[in-house]
Amino acid sequence: MEWKKPFPVSLAPTSMALADAIVGLPWGGVVLACLTLGLAPFTPPHIVEKLGMLFAGKLVKPIDWFDLVLHGAPWAVLMMKAGLQLTRAA
Repeated sequence: MEWKKPFPVSLAPTSMALADAIVGLPWGGVVLACLTLGLAPFTPPHIVEKLGMLFAGKLVKPIDWFDLVLHGAPWAVLMMKAGLQLTRAA
């Protein structure tokens, strides 16, 4: 499938390869990662706690930043996949 540009921005070949890789991920795997790693531990979800700390300005320790990235990565991939598929479908 050929890349359709939704806006007049040129992507580098590496960015296009990354976009193709994200679009190629199966939806089930991405959703499973969000429901397991993205929400673990489940009471309360760690990502909710870390986002609360970020907005309160209390996210200062390196381990807290690591946790935010670790638990937020599946959600970021989910949003990128959805956005890329929506722009490619248009």
